[in-house]
Amino acid sequence: MRRGAPQDQELVGPGPPGRGSRGAPPPLGPVVPVLVFPPDLVFRADQRSGPRQLLTLYNPTGTALRFRVLCTAPAKYTVFDAEGYVKPQSCIDIVIRHVAPIPSHYDVQDRFRIELSEEGAEGRVVGRKDITSVLRAPAYPLELQGQPDPAPHPGPPAGTPPPTTRHFQEHPRQQLATSSFLLFLLTGIVSVAFLLLPLQDELGSQLPQVLHVSLGQKLVAAYVLGEDSSVFVETGSPLCCPGRS
Repeated sequence: MRRGAPQDQELVGPGPPGRGSRGAPPPLGPVVPVLVFPPDLVFRADQRSGPRQLLTLYNPTGTALRFRVLCTAPAKYTVFDAEGYVKPQSCIDIVIRHVAPIPSHYDVQDRFRIELSEEGAEGRVVGRKDITSVLRAPAYPLELQGQPDPAPHPGPPAGTPPPTTRHFQEHPRQQLATSSFLLFLLTGIVSVAFLLLPLQDELGSQLPQVLHVSLGQKLVAAYVLGEDSSVFVETGSPLCCPGRS
Protein backbone atom coordinates (compact mmCIF):
# COMPACT_ATOMS: atom_id res chain seq x y z
CA MET A 1 0.00 0.00 0.00
CA ARG A 2 3.03 2.27 0.43
CA ARG A 3 3.37 3.72 -3.08
CA GLY A 4 4.09 7.04 -4.75
CA ALA A 5 1.82 9.99 -4.04
CA PRO A 6 -1.35 9.86 -6.21
CA GLN A 7 -2.16 12.62 -8.65
CA ASP A 8 -5.40 14.58 -8.49
CA GLN A 9 -6.51 12.66 -5.39
CA GLU A 10 -7.04 9.35 -7.20
CA LEU A 11 -7.91 6.31 -5.17
CA VAL A 12 -4.83 4.10 -5.32
CA GLY A 13 -4.49 0.63 -3.89
CA PRO A 14 -3.50 -2.97 -4.61
CA GLY A 15 -4.66 -4.67 -7.76
CA PRO A 16 -4.38 -4.18 -11.53
CA PRO A 17 -3.91 -0.58 -12.81
CA GLY A 18 -7.09 1.34 -13.32
CA ARG A 19 -9.23 -0.68 -10.93
CA GLY A 20 -10.65 1.31 -8.08
CA SER A 21 -9.65 4.71 -9.45
CA ARG A 22 -11.83 7.77 -9.32
CA GLY A 23 -14.88 7.53 -11.57
CA ALA A 24 -15.17 3.74 -11.34
CA PRO A 25 -18.59 2.47 -12.51
CA PRO A 26 -21.11 1.55 -9.82
CA PRO A 27 -21.58 -2.12 -8.92
CA LEU A 28 -23.83 -4.11 -11.24
CA GLY A 29 -26.45 -6.48 -9.92
CA PRO A 30 -27.22 -7.01 -6.22
CA VAL A 31 -25.43 -4.60 -3.91
CA VAL A 32 -23.97 -5.80 -0.61
CA PRO A 33 -23.95 -3.27 2.27
CA VAL A 34 -20.39 -2.45 3.37
CA LEU A 35 -20.40 -2.53 7.18
CA VAL A 36 -17.30 -0.90 8.67
CA PHE A 37 -16.50 0.66 12.01
CA PRO A 38 -15.59 3.36 12.77
CA PRO A 39 -17.34 5.28 9.95
CA ASP A 40 -14.50 7.84 9.88
CA LEU A 41 -10.82 7.61 10.85
CA VAL A 42 -9.35 10.18 13.24
CA PHE A 43 -5.63 9.86 13.96
CA ARG A 44 -3.90 11.64 16.85
CA ALA A 45 -0.36 12.87 16.33
CA ASP A 46 0.40 12.42 20.04
CA GLN A 47 -0.89 8.82 20.27
CA ARG A 48 1.54 6.90 22.46
CA SER A 49 2.02 3.94 20.12
CA GLY A 50 1.97 6.10 16.98
CA PRO A 51 -1.04 7.34 15.00
CA ARG A 52 -3.03 4.26 14.10
CA GLN A 53 -6.64 3.10 13.88
CA LEU A 54 -8.40 -0.25 13.82
CA LEU A 55 -10.98 -0.60 11.04
CA THR A 56 -13.39 -3.52 11.44
CA LEU A 57 -15.07 -4.90 8.30
CA TYR A 58 -18.17 -7.12 8.64
CA ASN A 59 -19.62 -9.62 6.17
CA PRO A 60 -23.29 -10.30 7.04
CA THR A 61 -23.88 -12.39 3.91
CA GLY A 62 -23.76 -16.15 3.51
CA THR A 63 -20.85 -16.20 1.06
CA ALA A 64 -17.17 -15.25 1.32
CA LEU A 65 -16.29 -11.85 -0.13
CA ARG A 66 -13.00 -10.38 -1.36
CA PHE A 67 -12.10 -6.93 -0.04
CA ARG A 68 -9.63 -4.23 -1.04
CA VAL A 69 -8.61 -1.03 0.75
CA LEU A 70 -7.80 1.94 -1.50
CA CYS A 71 -6.51 5.37 -0.49
CA THR A 72 -6.11 8.85 -1.97
CA ALA A 73 -2.74 9.33 -0.19
CA PRO A 74 -1.01 5.92 0.05
CA ALA A 75 2.38 7.47 0.84
CA LYS A 76 1.02 8.71 4.20
CA TYR A 77 -0.38 5.39 5.43
CA THR A 78 0.54 1.78 5.98
CA VAL A 79 -2.41 -0.61 5.70
CA PHE A 80 -1.93 -4.09 7.10
CA ASP A 81 -4.00 -6.67 5.19
CA ALA A 82 -5.00 -4.19 2.48
CA GLU A 83 -6.75 -6.98 0.58
CA GLY A 84 -8.04 -10.42 1.36
CA TYR A 85 -11.20 -12.36 2.06
CA VAL A 86 -13.91 -12.12 4.71
CA LYS A 87 -15.62 -15.36 5.64
CA PRO A 88 -19.44 -15.57 5.61
CA GLN A 89 -21.11 -13.90 8.61
CA SER A 90 -17.79 -12.94 10.17
CA CYS A 91 -15.52 -9.92 10.49
CA ILE A 92 -11.89 -8.92 10.07
CA ASP A 93 -9.74 -6.18 11.62
CA ILE A 94 -7.64 -3.93 9.37
CA VAL A 95 -4.89 -1.92 11.06
CA ILE A 96 -4.13 1.45 9.43
CA ARG A 97 -1.08 3.42 10.56
CA HIS A 98 -0.32 7.05 9.71
CA VAL A 99 3.40 7.16 8.87
CA ALA A 100 3.75 10.92 8.28
CA PRO A 101 2.40 12.71 11.40
CA ILE A 102 3.94 16.10 10.58
CA PRO A 103 2.35 19.55 11.12
CA SER A 104 1.73 20.09 7.39
CA HIS A 105 -0.60 17.06 7.43
CA TYR A 106 -2.70 18.20 10.40
CA ASP A 107 -6.45 18.53 9.60
CA VAL A 108 -5.91 17.41 5.98
CA GLN A 109 -8.71 15.10 4.88
CA ASP A 110 -7.81 11.95 2.97
CA ARG A 111 -10.15 9.26 1.75
CA PHE A 112 -10.19 5.48 1.99
CA ARG A 113 -12.41 3.24 -0.10
CA ILE A 114 -13.47 -0.26 0.91
CA GLU A 115 -14.44 -2.44 -2.06
CA LEU A 116 -16.19 -5.80 -1.81
CA SER A 117 -16.24 -8.21 -4.72
CA GLU A 118 -17.14 -11.79 -5.44
CA GLU A 119 -14.54 -14.53 -5.12
CA GLY A 120 -12.16 -15.02 -8.03
CA ALA A 121 -9.49 -13.02 -9.84
CA GLU A 122 -12.08 -11.06 -11.85
CA GLY A 123 -14.82 -11.02 -9.25
CA ARG A 124 -17.67 -8.57 -9.78
CA VAL A 125 -17.67 -5.59 -7.42
CA VAL A 126 -20.78 -5.90 -5.25
CA GLY A 127 -20.28 -3.02 -2.81
CA ARG A 128 -18.05 -0.10 -1.91
CA LYS A 129 -17.89 2.52 0.80
CA ASP A 130 -15.78 5.69 1.19
CA ILE A 131 -14.59 6.87 4.59
CA THR A 132 -12.66 10.02 5.46
CA SER A 133 -9.39 10.17 7.37
CA VAL A 134 -7.86 13.13 9.21
CA LEU A 135 -4.81 13.65 11.41
CA ARG A 136 -5.37 15.83 14.48
CA ALA A 137 -2.67 17.92 16.13
CA PRO A 138 -1.47 17.01 19.64
CA ALA A 139 -3.63 18.23 22.50
CA TYR A 140 -0.49 19.77 24.06
CA PRO A 141 2.70 21.01 22.40
CA LEU A 142 5.16 18.16 21.89
CA GLU A 143 7.97 20.06 23.64
CA LEU A 144 5.88 20.15 26.84
CA GLN A 145 5.13 16.44 26.85
CA GLY A 146 7.32 14.25 29.01
CA GLN A 147 8.77 17.11 31.07
CA PRO A 148 8.83 16.58 34.85
CA ASP A 149 6.54 18.50 37.13
CA PRO A 150 8.28 21.82 37.87
CA ALA A 151 6.96 21.81 41.44
CA PRO A 152 7.02 18.23 42.76
CA HIS A 153 5.21 17.54 45.96
CA PRO A 154 7.60 16.98 48.87
CA GLY A 155 7.55 13.56 50.45
CA PRO A 156 6.56 12.92 54.06
CA PRO A 157 9.20 13.67 56.68
CA ALA A 158 11.33 10.86 58.06
CA GLY A 159 9.63 8.75 60.68
CA THR A 160 6.11 9.44 59.36
CA PRO A 161 4.13 6.20 58.96
CA PRO A 162 2.91 5.48 55.41
CA PRO A 163 -0.71 6.37 54.68
CA THR A 164 -3.18 3.56 55.17
CA THR A 165 -5.92 4.77 52.82
CA ARG A 166 -4.14 3.96 49.54
CA HIS A 167 -5.24 0.33 49.54
CA PHE A 168 -8.87 1.33 50.05
CA GLN A 169 -8.66 3.81 47.17
CA GLU A 170 -7.14 1.34 44.71
CA HIS A 171 -9.40 -1.60 45.56
CA PRO A 172 -12.64 0.01 44.25
CA ARG A 173 -10.80 0.96 41.06
CA GLN A 174 -9.83 -2.66 40.48
CA GLN A 175 -13.40 -3.77 41.09
CA LEU A 176 -14.69 -1.13 38.66
CA ALA A 177 -12.19 -2.20 35.99
CA THR A 178 -13.22 -5.85 36.38
CA SER A 179 -16.92 -4.97 36.18
CA SER A 180 -16.35 -2.86 33.06
CA PHE A 181 -14.39 -5.69 31.40
CA LEU A 182 -17.18 -8.20 32.09
CA LEU A 183 -19.81 -5.77 30.78
CA PHE A 184 -17.88 -5.16 27.54
CA LEU A 185 -17.26 -8.90 27.15
CA LEU A 186 -20.95 -9.75 27.61
CA THR A 187 -22.00 -7.01 25.19
CA GLY A 188 -19.50 -8.28 22.62
CA ILE A 189 -20.75 -11.88 22.92
CA VAL A 190 -24.37 -10.79 22.42
CA SER A 191 -23.40 -8.67 19.40
CA VAL A 192 -21.47 -11.55 17.81
CA ALA A 193 -24.45 -13.84 18.38
CA PHE A 194 -26.72 -11.37 16.56
CA LEU A 195 -24.27 -11.18 13.63
CA LEU A 196 -24.20 -14.98 13.32
CA LEU A 197 -28.00 -15.35 13.25
CA PRO A 198 -29.60 -15.73 9.79
CA LEU A 199 -31.50 -12.90 8.11
CA GLN A 200 -35.29 -12.91 8.04
CA ASP A 201 -35.46 -13.61 4.31
CA GLU A 202 -32.67 -16.21 4.30
CA LEU A 203 -33.75 -19.62 3.06
CA GLY A 204 -32.42 -23.01 4.04
CA SER A 205 -31.75 -22.15 7.68
CA GLN A 206 -32.45 -24.84 10.26
CA LEU A 207 -33.10 -22.30 13.01
CA PRO A 208 -36.70 -21.37 13.87
CA GLN A 209 -38.08 -18.18 12.33
CA VAL A 210 -38.12 -16.44 15.72
CA LEU A 211 -34.29 -16.50 15.68
CA HIS A 212 -34.08 -14.79 12.28
CA VAL A 213 -33.09 -11.12 12.57
CA SER A 214 -33.40 -8.11 10.29
CA LEU A 215 -30.55 -6.31 8.53
CA GLY A 216 -31.15 -3.30 10.78
CA GLN A 217 -30.63 -5.39 13.89
CA LYS A 218 -27.35 -6.70 12.44
CA LEU A 219 -26.23 -3.14 11.71
CA VAL A 220 -26.87 -2.17 15.34
CA ALA A 221 -25.01 -5.26 16.57
CA ALA A 222 -22.09 -4.45 14.26
CA TYR A 223 -21.95 -0.89 15.58
CA VAL A 224 -21.96 -2.05 19.21
CA LEU A 225 -19.31 -4.69 18.53
CA GLY A 226 -17.15 -2.08 16.83
CA GLU A 227 -17.44 0.18 19.87
CA ASP A 228 -16.34 -2.70 22.10
CA SER A 229 -13.42 -3.50 19.78
CA SER A 230 -12.18 0.10 19.77
CA VAL A 231 -12.33 0.25 23.59
CA PHE A 232 -10.36 -2.99 23.91
CA VAL A 233 -7.75 -1.75 21.41
CA GLU A 234 -7.27 1.48 23.38
CA THR A 235 -6.88 -0.45 26.66
CA GLY A 236 -4.63 -3.12 25.16
CA SER A 237 -7.09 -5.98 25.76
CA PRO A 238 -8.20 -7.31 22.35
CA LEU A 239 -11.72 -8.66 22.07
CA CYS A 240 -11.76 -11.77 19.94
CA CYS A 241 -14.37 -12.05 17.24
CA PRO A 242 -15.27 -15.62 16.19
CA GLY A 243 -14.83 -16.27 12.51
CA ARG A 244 -12.34 -13.49 11.80
CA SER A 245 -10.10 -14.17 8.84
